[in-house]
Amino acid sequence: MNKKFVIAWVAVFVAWMAGSFVVHGVLLHADYAALPNLFRPEADAQKYFPLMIFAHVILSGAFVWIYSRGAEAKPWLTQGLRFGLAVALLTSVPMYLIYYVVQPMPGAHVVKQIVFDSILQLVLGALVAFLYRDAKAA
Repeated sequence: MNKKFVIAWVAVFVAWMAGSFVVHGVLLHADYAALPNLFRPEADAQKYFPLMIFAHVILSGAFVWIYSRGAEAKPWLTQGLRFGLAVALLTSVPMYLIYYVVQPMPGAHVVKQIVFDSILQLVLGALVAFLYRDAKAA
């Protein structure tokens, strides 16, 4: 673990937390509120917020670790977007589809979750690629 890795981990963590707040706390807030039998009330969920932080620490570290192991001497933006897309196809898309199968969630809500989280992961992929843009040069 080097300085670049730690900086990228922190940057991706901050961006992922902020992006998740925008996606789930703002854009999807009304959708979640309309499903009180599926999700915890906000006051109850706040008790578990440290687990949310811990989960994002793990997500961010793994995201940066995987990217750093496979970064190539190629244009950073396309490489980052490709990585973000791969992560979305590996995580968000199947996860929300599986949730849709086992929970009575409206289809439109699931589509929003998939689209918004996938966009976030594209942004995160671009961010980590930007931070590693010179790592494999030359």
